[in-house]
Amino acid sequence: MSEDKLETTTEDTVSEDLKARKEKKLIWRRNFAWTCIWGFLGANVLMSLRFFFPRILFEPKTKFRIGYPSDFGFGVDTRFQAEHRIWVVRNTRGIFVIFAKCTHLGCTPDWVESENKFKCPCHGSGYDTEGINFEGPAPRPMDRARVELDAEGQIVVDTSTLYQCPPGAPCRFGEDGSFITV
Repeated sequence: MSEDKLETTTEDTVSEDLKARKEKKLIWRRNFAWTCIWGFLGANVLMSLRFFFPRILFEPKTKFRIGYPSDFGFGVDTRFQAEHRIWVVRNTRGIFVIFAKCTHLGCTPDWVESENKFKCPCHGSGYDTEGINFEGPAPRPMDRARVELDAEGQIVVDTSTLYQCPPGAPCRFGEDGSFITV
């Protein structure tokens, strides 16, 4: 009889152990299911909140001051190339601003001081100090930005108004605010 009792206790222990394992597995599955449900609902709530805060681009101002005419010496000034994408050029006739965008594909040319020209690194277009194209695939000269003096005597540049020169036609820059006589 002691062997029978031993067998039943062993079987009872094994069956209780099996039941405990099944119970743990069931609890783990329930917890996993609830975690998935709450995660899904939480992600949807976050997406719904994100809808109320649209993505916008903060672009730089198109109208800004660059200083007084006396701040600029003869030649090309590249101080504003990184921030505003312009070059300020002063020659014997006055001051004008070239918008630093290649007319071929829109790359930003570089000012090459040693060669006294603007050179586009993408396809090799070359422009003289006035922005007139003379080499490469650029179809026309670079655009000029509107320039004017404010009441304080500072130069105000407006890149929302660009003056273009048609391909193959003579340029008439110096009209309509693309040039300041100093």
